[in-house]
Amino acid sequence: MISASRFGLLLMAMLLGSAPLHAADVGSVRGVVHDQQHRPLSEVQVKLKSATSDWLQVAVTDPRGEFSFMTVPLGDYVLSFNAADFAPSVQAVTVTSGSSPVAHVQLVKGPALDTLTVTAAAETTVLNTATPTTVVNRLDIARTPGADRSNSLAMITNFVPGAYVVHDQLHVRGGHQTTWAVDGVEIPNTNIASNLGPQIDPKDIDYLEVQRGSYEADQGDRTYGVFNVVPRTGFERDNQGELSASGGSYGQTNDYLSVGSHTERFAYYASVNGNRSDLGIATPVAQVIHDSENGYGGFSTLIFNATPDDQFRLVFSARHDNYDIPNTPPMPGQFADDVQRETDVFGILSWVRKLGADAALTSSLFFHQNRADLDGAANDSPLSTTDQRTSTYVGGQETFRLHVAQHDLQVGVTGFSQRDSESFDVLFNDGSGNAPIDQRLNPTGSLVAAYVEDTYNATDWLTFAGGVRQTHFAGAVTENATSPRLGATLRMPGVDWLLRGFWGKYYQAPPLTTLSGPLLEFAQNNNLGFIPLHGERDEEYQVGLTIPIHGWTVDVDHFHTEARNFFDHNNIGNSNAFLPLTIDGALIQGNELTIRSPRMWNVGQFHLAYSNQTADGFGAISGGLTDFSPPAGSFALDHDQRNTANAGVDLTLPRGAFASMSVYYGSGFANGDAPPSHLPGHAEINLSAGKSFGETFSASLTILNLADRHLLVDNSLTFGGVHYNDPRQIYAQIHYRFGY
Repeated sequence: MISASRFGLLLMAMLLGSAPLHAADVGSVRGVVHDQQHRPLSEVQVKLKSATSDWLQVAVTDPRGEFSFMTVPLGDYVLSFNAADFAPSVQAVTVTSGSSPVAHVQLVKGPALDTLTVTAAAETTVLNTATPTTVVNRLDIARTPGADRSNSLAMITNFVPGAYVVHDQLHVRGGHQTTWAVDGVEIPNTNIASNLGPQIDPKDIDYLEVQRGSYEADQGDRTYGVFNVVPRTGFERDNQGELSASGGSYGQTNDYLSVGSHTERFAYYASVNGNRSDLGIATPVAQVIHDSENGYGGFSTLIFNATPDDQFRLVFSARHDNYDIPNTPPMPGQFADDVQRETDVFGILSWVRKLGADAALTSSLFFHQNRADLDGAANDSPLSTTDQRTSTYVGGQETFRLHVAQHDLQVGVTGFSQRDSESFDVLFNDGSGNAPIDQRLNPTGSLVAAYVEDTYNATDWLTFAGGVRQTHFAGAVTENATSPRLGATLRMPGVDWLLRGFWGKYYQAPPLTTLSGPLLEFAQNNNLGFIPLHGERDEEYQVGLTIPIHGWTVDVDHFHTEARNFFDHNNIGNSNAFLPLTIDGALIQGNELTIRSPRMWNVGQFHLAYSNQTADGFGAISGGLTDFSPPAGSFALDHDQRNTANAGVDLTLPRGAFASMSVYYGSGFANGDAPPSHLPGHAEINLSAGKSFGETFSASLTILNLADRHLLVDNSLTFGGVHYNDPRQIYAQIHYRFGY
């Protein structure tokens, strides 16, 4: 096996030697401009302007009336067209990593204007992609009750069907193996269920693009969800800062300070944040006992446009979180004072290079270190368990994008080396006389994936996409996987409905976790053993339909995912130390519905995310920690919840007032009995209201779980035991904008 250090050097040399270093996931916007007789118009000035910042690019149509923008960050934009003797025109577009908008613009004879005011009435074209995609912007995050708190994942669970937090882990479509990326550069993390805190503070996000299945070949090693973050950059500010602070029940506070600005060629953004609360991890009983948490972090982006064709980007993030592991009321002879300490640091250096009007080359180097330390007090009874792990990743990613005639081609390579350092200690305070366990492990591994993807626009209404991803993993086991992907979209004439279909395979590399020596003996003394972990292999098919209606967007889909070596996790003995495992197989399938309204009368916007889903496992444990039980047939996975719904509305009211409400309903997670039964359903209502005082100051009040329904929602065992949902929380927040 290639050593981690040698692999990192080889990959870095390959990336640096093959092209200028560049990064940042970008999309493209193309189109054609013609007159009323459908004759192409040349020399038309085309401007592409961000809807949320001062980002701007300008192009001129060629003799065929065509224009293109090849290096466009993900987000919402407005195209404007100006030509002599013609009335100006505008069109709104949304750019995502799975879609390249193509605008067909007809200019009408009339007076040209120097300026044009663009309003929210501009219609946005439906995303032409086989990948179900949800785009959440920073206004959505700011207005959704509780979503902008440092440790909140409401920006995902409120807008993405089939997304929920259970046993303190985010699940999407029945699994918890998800990918976080910044500007399309994936932050590698092969570990399962070891971390509680999110990697990025929601307040640092400009756009969040969530993809759930049907991925193109450039993505998809973590099957169940891809969260692509477009961070704040400073292009939306001009020597401006923001300060927010909050306080409320359970002694909670979330505080944040950021600054940012830009010139024509350079932009910067930097933030720091801190938070604390006496209510952290989901409690195993109704009482909140030993459950405080606190954290702090920083985030920064630097962007430099060296030339019109070269952009350099540096993204850096560091975060640390501390969690008390909640307790039940102590029984005689039992005591627990476990804590979880986590640190996550990553840096991404990128260079985007335009190669003419129809090609772009993107290269990135990245570093990621993730640490999760479970520390038990020395006098914990009956056991004191310490499990400390640090994973370090170094790697790179390079993508070449080319538009030729009706084809959009992507070719790329990505890879990383990984080195783990893990220590495991057990003290026996039960009077058994067992000797303490003290073991140190330093496994290493590496992954390289190459891919090619072609999107063929057969006609204006029919598009095909096909690609393949080849992955090589080397760790405790060595595996190779070929993952083909096929997709198609059909735009129905006259109604602009978009029908999509997809079939594809995925491979997820296993964690480096292993057992040996005293640790293996301890597991065996608990009637457990360890089988080497192999990667999960998934096959998915999906069909969907997107329906635009007067600015509303309705999207429905059906998906079917079959998994071999399905990743899950289990604990060692009577401890909070969890190790990954794989189950022979799993079948996850469901139907999803999302509805998103326009901002009606410039007052309110509505959204709904609904999922009807089953998550079933079958067979025995095939890898990781196991008691070697025989296959048990089919069973509901512990995160199986048949119906999940999130609905919300935010309102802009007179005199600077604003209000929002979200409603969550879950029909109940699997109860573990046979035949499959489920816990009772549960629902929560969250409210937020506030008022702006001029352009610089605002204040708001938020109530989470208004009815204070505090009940058992999950009986699977993770940190601290089973899980009650959070009780009612009330907090106030102030927000101040300033110049400097």
